[in-house]
Formats: sequence, C-alpha cells, structure tokens
Amino acid sequence: MALDMIAADFGIRQLHARFADAVWRQDADVFAACWSRAGTWKIAGLDMQGRDAIQTGCGQLLGRCTRIHLVTGQAILVEEDEGVRGRLGMTEFAWMPDGTQFITFGQYHDRYVEEDGAWRFAERFWSFKYRGPIDLSAPLVPTPDYGAFPGAPGPDEETYVRKA
Repeated sequence: MALDMIAADFGIRQLHARFADAVWRQDADVFAACWSRAGTWKIAGLDMQGRDAIQTGCGQLLGRCTRIHLVTGQAILVEEDEGVRGRLGMTEFAWMPDGTQFITFGQYHDRYVEEDGAWRFAERFWSFKYRGPIDLSAPLVPTPDYGAFPGAPGPDEETYVRKA
C-alpha cells in the first residue's frame, strides 16, 4: 500500500516544529522523543546512535548556548521502502553565555519513519554552510555539494567540524 504523502508531509512538518520548540526550550526529553528508538544523529563530527545517546548529546550541545532559535525550511520529501527521505534548509540564531551571538545555516539530510503513532527522525545528517556573525561577514564553509535532491551524503560520511 502506498504511503499517504499528504499525511506524511503534515506529520513531518509537525516533527520539525517539535524539534525547533525543544531546541528553544532546551528540553532534551522532548528533543530525544523526536527520534526513533534506533535513530542516528550526525552533527559536528559526532555520530550518535540511539535515542538515549541523542538525548545525552542534545544536553551537551544545547548547554553551550543560552538560547537557540531555529528557522526551518520546507522539506523536500520522497517516499522510500521504509519511510520517507528528505532534505531541508535550517537557520540557527544562537546567543552564547558571554553575550555574543552568531548565525548558522545549512541543510539537514533526513530519513523519517512512523513509530508509535508519530513521525520521527531515523537519521539526521547536518551539513552546515555558514557559521559566523549575523551580518554574514564570515566566509562560507567549504563543505560538499550533494547536488539536486535526493542527493545526500553516503552512510559512512562524517560531518564537518567547525575550525576554532
């Protein structure tokens, strides 16, 4: 039976909204619930496997900032055998404990599955393109271009780690 992509699109948009809300509130429990039990999250050189590891990693990463506001783009989606694959742009505005602010933008390459009656991330791979002052005066990050969707990183590809 074919997947109802209209319902899937709605559920995945709600997932992105829950994700952004959890980041703003720094709620590691709600954040982790956005992932499937066996979900993976690749970001900043980290490769977290499973919801518990993601919950711990979320607490560590979000704890570096006073607040983070996420602006999510609309996901490009395609049905696959075991769920949906997608890609979307995301912009992050961050306030640091020392009073500085910065902006980050890039793309998430995702796989989504329905689990326990809700859409969840099965895989997230963050490919960031810029991190710097809000006036965009820093250079773009030289990360791979995966081409038109559904182009995506390979399963063993590592995420880019920002140079200090």
